[in-house]
Amino acid sequence: MGNPLHALLEMPEREKSERGLEHTPREIGQQPATWRETYQRCHDRNAELKDALRRAGIGRGSSSSPTVYLVGAGTSDYIGRALTPLLRGQWGCDVWPIPSTTLLTEFEDFHRAGREYLWISFSRSGDSPEGVALLERALEQGREIRHLVITCNQHGAMAQLCARHADRAFALVLADSVNDRALAMTSSFTNMLLAGQCVGHLEEFSPFGNVVAQMVEAGERFLPQAAEVAAAITLLGCTRACFVGSGALRGVAQESSLKVVELSAGKVATMAETPLGLRHGPMSSVDGQTLFVGYLSSDPRRRGYELDLLREIDHKRLGRVRAVVSTPAIDDASVLADYSLALHCPADFPDHYRPVLDVMFGQLIGLFASMRCGLKPDQPSPNGAISRVVQPIKLYS
Repeated sequence: MGNPLHALLEMPEREKSERGLEHTPREIGQQPATWRETYQRCHDRNAELKDALRRAGIGRGSSSSPTVYLVGAGTSDYIGRALTPLLRGQWGCDVWPIPSTTLLTEFEDFHRAGREYLWISFSRSGDSPEGVALLERALEQGREIRHLVITCNQHGAMAQLCARHADRAFALVLADSVNDRALAMTSSFTNMLLAGQCVGHLEEFSPFGNVVAQMVEAGERFLPQAAEVAAAITLLGCTRACFVGSGALRGVAQESSLKVVELSAGKVATMAETPLGLRHGPMSSVDGQTLFVGYLSSDPRRRGYELDLLREIDHKRLGRVRAVVSTPAIDDASVLADYSLALHCPADFPDHYRPVLDVMFGQLIGLFASMRCGLKPDQPSPNGAISRVVQPIKLYS
């Protein structure tokens, strides 16, 4: 088949415009190259980031460190979910992903008097109405809360709020090239996630640069094969998709599920689960029209549960097509799947660093599913049900 993503990128500009393919393929394809720049931006602001974390109390030890909330909505929430295990391990304190949509309505339930908090908020545009309203409220009412905002838009309201409250808030603004113009977040997701990983490695930043170099190389090699498999799978016309992952890779499964449902305008119904969670009821939905995707852990213990799930699905003949993404391993998951994609990195490459790689497969499935459904991937919601920046909401005090 060749590289179908490359074919879209080489399409005449007029045809791209007519078919709604100006941005999404390019923004997916540019990701490995943009990770280098994000790492460099974090390198350039290393001292400022360290100071912001120090003032927030990170590094004081588990007994006196602040509670860390990773805040965002939709895709930005899944950044926090994919990042949580890494930051917990690096900082040795409580780190929890809390959707901004939940914090806005249940603010008091998540804050105790006398406790310190650090919010790390993610927002592509920095103009999400929930995100802006929540940050304004926290800055007004929560003197015990310090903020780090990671965004792709220096002109967004959240970045401007940080500038006005520099004593308690700091904005890390990424390159404009990853401020995705398409509706669906792709390169903004992986770059804000990578920035979060950088924040977790400020004390050993140069060694982490070697990890980033591995990720860039693996990503460049992964994209063509992932595109080929994603294009082949979507030709089957599955009306359902189930994504499964553990730990940081559960965030990948959730983001993949969202990408497919929003890019197909709901024509492909999706779900995301853990390997053990799927067995408690949701497995009943894995029918003959279902694409099953497993993001297999590099950790042998977790991988054992995942392989057992694949064996059960295989034994019960569930799903129409099965695909897995993994690092090279001694066990051969390929016999349990129709498609097996191996990342070009060490077999023990930690799951903490894999989300930026694995998620590109879910993004590509969404892209090709959108095209098969006759939609324009850049603007896949023909009835205007969703938009690039969520519409303003009425706020209640």
